[in-house]
Amino acid sequence: MNHDSRIYVAGHRGLAGSAIERRLVAGGYNKLIHRTHAELDLTDQKEVDDFFSREKPEYVFLAAAKVGGIYANNTYPAEFIYQNLMIETNVIHASYRHGVKKLMFLSSSCIYPKYAPQPMKEEHLLTGTLEPTNEPYAIAKITGIKMCAAYNRQHGSNFMSVMPTNLYGPGDNYDLENSHVLPALIRRMHEAKIKDAKEVVVWGSGTPKREFLYSDDVADACVFLMERYDASDIGEFVNIGVGKELTILELAELIADVVDFRGELVFDRSKPDGTPRKLLDVTRLYALGWQAKTSIKDGIKMAYQNYLDISKN
Repeated sequence: MNHDSRIYVAGHRGLAGSAIERRLVAGGYNKLIHRTHAELDLTDQKEVDDFFSREKPEYVFLAAAKVGGIYANNTYPAEFIYQNLMIETNVIHASYRHGVKKLMFLSSSCIYPKYAPQPMKEEHLLTGTLEPTNEPYAIAKITGIKMCAAYNRQHGSNFMSVMPTNLYGPGDNYDLENSHVLPALIRRMHEAKIKDAKEVVVWGSGTPKREFLYSDDVADACVFLMERYDASDIGEFVNIGVGKELTILELAELIADVVDFRGELVFDRSKPDGTPRKLLDVTRLYALGWQAKTSIKDGIKMAYQNYLDISKN
């Protein structure tokens, strides 16, 4: 890519997409293309094809997706598989039809088997049963990876896939029912502090371990890879993470400290835990020359400030 390249960021208002756009602007890229959902429905094949025909993007970051936590995935499985499959197939096929030079597809760590060896290496994909609560979403994301690989093999495309770990940061979803665990806990603990509540309920046992990556770090990794590498350099896909994990209990305690919530943490064991561990092996990415910069505590501090800023509006 160069600074005058026409770059389309699909999902530019989302957590990852907005971070990628910030990183591109900071890097001096000046011909960014984006559309809101109201302006372009990515599940509509004709709309997407017409958009690519008119705008002729040279590079595409496919960060658009329907996302959510355990509750949302378990409650709306049909929506998660349908919408994600439609977005991926439409954007990837249109990129092929209209000569996009390079595309990057952002997948999700739920693509790995529920009991995959830890840390999870790229070659562990499709070696076991998926976590049932988010299987439809995972299957859609696996399809996106395989679709990029198939177009590369048959058509000589340059479509690469990346697999970020659990993301958080500016632009996150703080809805209590449909968000992921970290932003949901930030909101619950802040509201509990304001109300002087004595306790905050956390779903599950607190024992599952998770890895978290600040959104500006994943954006930096994505632009780093797009600038320097082709799909053939990284294999079918590459993990993006920090290579460190903590339990949900440790996460909750850390968020309580940042938010200054002094009450008790109560774990509701009737709620699902999800996959026991989801730690990524980032050996391949680190060998390419990139590492995350933001510590989990610093990231949570910035995410909490973002939540406070959003809450004022």
